[in-house]
Amino acid sequence: MRSTHEHGQGGAEAVAEAGTKKDRRIYILSEARPEKAVISLGLPLVAGMFIMVLYNLTDTFFIGMLRDDYQLAAVNLAYPVMMVMIAVSNMIGTGASSLIARSMGAGDTELAEHTLTAGYLLTVVNSATVAAAGLALRNPIVSLLGARSNTFDYTAEYVTVLLIGSLCTMGNFTFGQLLRSEGSVKYSIAGMVAGTAANIVLDPVFIFGFGWEILGAAVATVIGNGVGMLVSISYYVRKKTLLRPSVRYIRPTSQILKEIFWVGVPATLETLLTTAAYVVNNNLAVAYGELTVAAMGIAQKILSIGNYIYQGFAAGNQPLMGYNYGAENYSRMLQVLRAGVRIVSGIELFVMAVFGIFAPKLIRLFTASDVVIRIGAKVLRALMCVLPFVGATSMSRTTFQSMGKPQYAFGITLVRQFFLYIPLLLLLNRRFGFNGLIWAQPVTEVIMMIVSLMLLRRILLGLERRKM
Repeated sequence: MRSTHEHGQGGAEAVAEAGTKKDRRIYILSEARPEKAVISLGLPLVAGMFIMVLYNLTDTFFIGMLRDDYQLAAVNLAYPVMMVMIAVSNMIGTGASSLIARSMGAGDTELAEHTLTAGYLLTVVNSATVAAAGLALRNPIVSLLGARSNTFDYTAEYVTVLLIGSLCTMGNFTFGQLLRSEGSVKYSIAGMVAGTAANIVLDPVFIFGFGWEILGAAVATVIGNGVGMLVSISYYVRKKTLLRPSVRYIRPTSQILKEIFWVGVPATLETLLTTAAYVVNNNLAVAYGELTVAAMGIAQKILSIGNYIYQGFAAGNQPLMGYNYGAENYSRMLQVLRAGVRIVSGIELFVMAVFGIFAPKLIRLFTASDVVIRIGAKVLRALMCVLPFVGATSMSRTTFQSMGKPQYAFGITLVRQFFLYIPLLLLLNRRFGFNGLIWAQPVTEVIMMIVSLMLLRRILLGLERRKM
């Protein structure tokens, strides 16, 4: 791929002339104290992610009010379809964001805007492809997800609506990533807030007011994502961003496409592997009864509160690492990584304690079934043990993506999901039954934290030595 310096020489000057609002974003990326930079970019995203927690919990909460545990299970069974959409979105969002951040670090605004435009176009194409393929294969997909006689029709309804609205879901996810790549974190959060608010308002209207039940939950989810997507687009239209898509960049170059897919395809494979593990987990859980699937779904949704904390900091870490990698400031990258791991692990330890103490009460918020509450509390107390460890792994993985080294990021996920988690699910489930099933992930995350941090530290120290 051609050097970012060759693509255009006006990038640094354009940023310098843009005024104090832009200068502050560049200062956070390049000079702010590591702890301040991590918190400045990560904490707003964590706040936004908590809004997304509400998004994920809203359907579960209102469907739970129907007192129909099979519809509750269906929402959980359909979730991998959403994960696949996010996986495909991640291919463009991660690939384009990595190149945009590195280009800005090297002072090449022209290349960054060309990449941004390519990200928009590819999102539209991919969403149409996912919708067409998914609708054509809907019934086999629903069976693969683990739906059985009591949950099949409910799951199929939910999946159909998600597929029809794929552009809303995928556009909301990708366009938020593109905003974050230039440091415009608050703008990306505004889309999250608007979309979640719409979902919360529309869920009871469609589920109870229109009597659509689980179908109404799916429609509200799609509309909410559409609102979030339009809010993100509005910041580009109103020229509030550092970068803007342009018709003069309507045809992406082969170099840009190569770079987007080089970083993005492994990111997609990572999410697909996670989805595969989720499906294996659900299919194993079905053997213990469909109410067990409902209980695990509630526990996993509650755990997403902790998950979104480390994911928020990891997402904030991505433009920070990409910018400094483009500027060849490797020592700052290592300082930022250390600060990020300390901050995230400390917060997650606190969250883990809260989940452990209040597990039954948290599960009771979503169901009145004593069986579901008992199983869900047991699952939540096991899964919460991943939180102090998984954040470090996530930050290491996004750092490799930011550096344009997706082979390492994908390697971490491949080992984590394919060589550790899925085999442990099968082995521990067979050896210890349900207890083995729910403790497979905590065991996996402890091992992966050690491996990923050692690998990233070695690479950053090597880059710093070569620079000297």
